[in-house]
Amino acid sequence: MTAWQTFYSYRRDRSVTGAKLTKGTVRRVASYAAPYRRDLVLFVVTVVIAAVVGVAFPLLFQRIIDDGIAAGSSRVVVGLALVAVALSLVEAAASLVQRWYSARIGEGLIYDMRRQVFDHVQRMPLAFFTRTQTGALVTRLNNDVLGAQQAFTMTLASVFSNGVTLVLTLVAMLALSWQVTLLSLVLVPLFIIPARRVGDRLHDITKESYALNAAMNTTMTERFNVSGALLVKLFGRQNDELRDFSSKAERVRDIGVIQAMYSRVFFVALTLIASLATALTYGMGGLLAIAGSLTSGEVVALALLLTRLYGPLTALSNVRVDIMSALVSFERVFEVLDLPPMISDSPDAVALPEGARTVEFRAVSFAYPTADDVSLASLESVATLESHPRTQVLREVSFRAEPGQLVALVGPSGAGKTTITQLVGRLYDVSDGAVLIGGLDVRDLTLESLRADIGVVTQDAHMFHDTVEANLRYAKPEATEAELWAALDSAQIGELVRSLPGGLHTVVGDRGYRLSGGEKQRMAIARLLLKGPGIVVLDEATAHLDSESEQAVQRALATALQGRTSLVIAHRLSTVREADQILVVEGGRIVERGRHHELLAQDGLYADLYRRQFRDQVSDPASDNQASDSEVSDHPAPGDQLSDDRA
Repeated sequence: MTAWQTFYSYRRDRSVTGAKLTKGTVRRVASYAAPYRRDLVLFVVTVVIAAVVGVAFPLLFQRIIDDGIAAGSSRVVVGLALVAVALSLVEAAASLVQRWYSARIGEGLIYDMRRQVFDHVQRMPLAFFTRTQTGALVTRLNNDVLGAQQAFTMTLASVFSNGVTLVLTLVAMLALSWQVTLLSLVLVPLFIIPARRVGDRLHDITKESYALNAAMNTTMTERFNVSGALLVKLFGRQNDELRDFSSKAERVRDIGVIQAMYSRVFFVALTLIASLATALTYGMGGLLAIAGSLTSGEVVALALLLTRLYGPLTALSNVRVDIMSALVSFERVFEVLDLPPMISDSPDAVALPEGARTVEFRAVSFAYPTADDVSLASLESVATLESHPRTQVLREVSFRAEPGQLVALVGPSGAGKTTITQLVGRLYDVSDGAVLIGGLDVRDLTLESLRADIGVVTQDAHMFHDTVEANLRYAKPEATEAELWAALDSAQIGELVRSLPGGLHTVVGDRGYRLSGGEKQRMAIARLLLKGPGIVVLDEATAHLDSESEQAVQRALATALQGRTSLVIAHRLSTVREADQILVVEGGRIVERGRHHELLAQDGLYADLYRRQFRDQVSDPASDNQASDSEVSDHPAPGDQLSDDRA
């Protein structure tokens, strides 16, 4: 074991030794190692072989000195030298095989755990992602999984290798000279006690360094995306941001210097103790050799064995921290895996029948789940989760959308419109009542088949930092290029994509920021058309567009909605005048329903919303059939327009 590995073991968080592990954690860890039983056995065998060979070398050199050099036998010297060469080859081979199995086991564990955690997190409900810090989740998937793997393989190698080496070394040294052995052990506390104190101090500053690095990473992530960079520039805070970042970086720099000095002091101390012990061994061993109690070869063997004594001793003195660190890392991963997804397939779930396009809400009530239901305090970076009672969002909502119909949801902000659409695709489950598609409760359908037949376009359609083609193929990976162009043309954006230097291979930028608001919405519609769902949900898809962009998107939507059952959340009432049914939502209830002219005649909430929206353009609300989509303007979405970037 190297001085650096010993140093690493002392800088770990000793608080883990007091951690209370969940019952069954050790057995669960063993279950991950079970597929690698054969590899583990061979790994341990090679570790033991390497340890035995390492201890055999000093004894071999003793024989060369005493039986060969001192006796003047060249044959013995040559023979034992050849044995040393053979042992060197065995040790090298064992080391390579050991590293192979170590890597195979370790990387296998990483793969198994990362895959399992990634799959599990993907199945978590939307509420989980609205609460969880993305950075904390990524850290759990990367650092904790990696920590579990490293601690597992390093601890396993350390315990077996150091244990075998220590036992064999002590047995050999005691057999040669118990006096020299005891003298060598007297110096061990002089190293271990100060090392523990240094380790505690090092842990504190290392923990501070991790926190500062995390804060810097957060700052860079938030300031280096398009939205963050735009905000900093608009408020002219570049110098303030630099000062804040520099103060953290300066402290990290200082901690780095302290860590470097601690590691050097640690290394020097270990080297010094070993040198003192070697000096004492030669001194006392030399006196015993003069007195005839030891041979010269035995003195040299003792000195060589001594170099293999301190590393294993100090490492094994800290083995509890090593083991607990491994188990705590595993437990942090298990914590995520043990959080059950609220939305999952029922045991007898069936696929959504082809052509089932009737959407029905039967007395649906809904309250968002509490933090305890969907989250972990450690993933929200809080001590305890919020304990607020559930707030009722929807109350006795009932309606029916027939195949091919367009049903519009309108009402004030926070009324529950988006929540209604999210229940259709089971992003959440109802608290009471039922949502049915084709007469089947969505809770009795497989999630895969349900979501395969539902297409959604939101007001801020997300695009991956990838090409136009890749973003489209996310809806249909097997789509042909002809199908891609057909979808783009139907979405009224094919001409724009053809004009780009890269065409389909043009990168749209982080979250699609190289696209204007209207262009991004039409890309999202093209993606929806490529998917070809039977049911379409539009969540204020034109809310933040200027009049020209809105008209282009509306033309694309006319194609997208044709023949499909559609639920449309409308910010601009001009976009839903021709809806088959308009539902007016307020306070989680449907307070009015009917067609456009019927609701105007009722002179209720819808008529009031309509009058307020068009009071400057329309003198008589009843004559709204003359109003055009351009009667309401809005501010264009900010961002780096792709149309300005084509060169």
